[in-house]
Amino acid sequence: MNVKSILRTRAKLATALPCTPLILRGSLLERRIRHRSRCSVCANGGEGHLVWVLAVSYPGGRIKHISLRPEQKPVVEQWLRNYRDLKESIEQICEVNQQLLLAESNSH
Repeated sequence: MNVKSILRTRAKLATALPCTPLILRGSLLERRIRHRSRCSVCANGGEGHLVWVLAVSYPGGRIKHISLRPEQKPVVEQWLRNYRDLKESIEQICEVNQQLLLAESNSH
């Protein structure tokens, strides 16, 4: 690949980046909680309540859990997808930049 085509590829990748404010890092977990008393759903070994939790890991092994309201789940799913897409796009741009460095060093 020549330098011009590599630059075109990089520009195309850069324009396809998702909207960066709408990203979120973490994992979406499905949990079941059971109340200890005064809940007819949980009483006598009932199924409990389905809840969604965002789990975000930090250096040192610390994990933060954020309980989500049901209406937040679709938004969180999209933001997590945007994060993965952005991360993949950045990796592709890095690969293209490596090709650019090789092409420029070979042209001199």
